[in-house]
Amino acid sequence: MGNIHIESQSSGNTEIWNSLKNAIAASSGFQRWLLERGLQYQTQSLEQQVQRYLRETLENLAY
Repeated sequence: MGNIHIESQSSGNTEIWNSLKNAIAASSGFQRWLLERGLQYQTQSLEQQVQRYLRETLENLAY
């Protein structure tokens, strides 16, 4: 029974991440960030683009 709970939780986390990723990708901040970088990240997957955007945003906030 424990394995079912873990699998269900993992599936739920994936759904949450996908929803969050899509919301971030639709945001004006992400769109502006992507435009500012031109073709630099165009070949990357949406997953990679959002991860880099979040990393750079958090790094900027840390300063």
